Amino acid sequence: MSNFLAIATVTAGLRHTLGPVVATAVPGASVTTMRPDAPANGTPDPRVNLYLFQIAPNTAWRNADQPTRGGDGRLVQRPQVALDLHYLLTFYGDEGQLEPQRLLGSVVRTLHASPVLTRQMIRATITDPTFSFLAASDLADALELVRFTPIALPLEELSKLWSVFLQTPYTLSVAYQGTVVLIESEDTPQPAPPVQTRNVYVAPFRQPVIERLRSQAGPGQPIVDDAPILAGHTLIIAGRRLSAEITLVNIDVTEVVPATDAVSDTQISVPLPAGLRAGLQGVQVVHQVLMGTPPLPHAGVESNVAAFVLHPTLAASVAHVSTRIVDGVTLSTDDVTVTFTPPVGRTQRVVLLLNEFTPPADRPARAHSFPAPPRQPADPAQAASLVIRATDVVPGAYLVRVQVDGAESPLAVNAAGQLAAPQITI
Repeated sequence: MSNFLAIATVTAGLRHTLGPVVATAVPGASVTTMRPDAPANGTPDPRVNLYLFQIAPNTAWRNADQPTRGGDGRLVQRPQVALDLHYLLTFYGDEGQLEPQRLLGSVVRTLHASPVLTRQMIRATITDPTFSFLAASDLADALELVRFTPIALPLEELSKLWSVFLQTPYTLSVAYQGTVVLIESEDTPQPAPPVQTRNVYVAPFRQPVIERLRSQAGPGQPIVDDAPILAGHTLIIAGRRLSAEITLVNIDVTEVVPATDAVSDTQISVPLPAGLRAGLQGVQVVHQVLMGTPPLPHAGVESNVAAFVLHPTLAASVAHVSTRIVDGVTLSTDDVTVTFTPPVGRTQRVVLLLNEFTPPADRPARAHSFPAPPRQPADPAQAASLVIRATDVVPGAYLVRVQVDGAESPLAVNAAGQLAAPQITI
């Protein structure tokens, strides 16, 4: 960063750099840093005048100045301001000899070939006796070097600059921008406490990979492939590099800590947490690392996200509502009370499915679907049971299922291998 002399040092550095250039282009020419004035009577002396006519905040650096004081008012960082400097370079001389244009060409060529005010240029400037008042400048040690680029001022803007701001007749000129100048306060922030303990950790990169998800109905039960995953089951995660110093499993938005003896490099067994809703669920294995003094868990690596469907289970009862006969066929309307495990959320879509049990051989089984009535914002966030009306169903025994957000409740199979439960009688 630089002290308050930075702006003046940039102007002096530009003057010091262009001095020999213009003297070579037009013998006797010089560089001045005055306010542009009206040409004197007769032929003016050949010269280039540098005039800093505007400064503006630098848009790229203005947000880099973080809060400089703590909550107690203590200075924690030196304030800094980032500025762009806008210069007007005006060229004077004998118009008959095209001296202003020759000076313009030499300056433009130099600033295009060497647009950066280097540290060597700055040091040469502040050691020049002409600029002894800049001896305390530290611009040469600044983090960013100043770069000059031409500014394309429209004719209207250029005319306003001369007629309104400078209030002198126009003289051949060009505008340049110098960026960026960083000026820092000289206040001394309170130093942070010294580091008392240094810890260095080196560990191989081991990202866990989930390859397959299965379920286990309970301790000692077999692990079954492609079996429905139900509430209360144990989720079996198979994959590679699953174990770590600290292994966690994220199921939906719930973080689960598996038992130490349930984690290996190829498999993790974790009970499904309470509170999950039926439907699609995401699973991710998370590794944490102990670091610090005392050791505390820190974020490590995470596995890919795998998905499984949590199927609901149900119990159902029927309350008769009405009966009617259509074309000699008796049709019954009943209210089916369905109790869900897990409970269903207020926004979940629920559909009741009925399939005729043991239909006669001369026709296909009857099948019905009935959506649950929409729930209202005033209803509880989750419900353990819903009443769904089954309308115009031929009386008989029916297998009953529900779909909750597309996840179907499973049907039980009897000893003969037939789908047999749960059932209701309409």
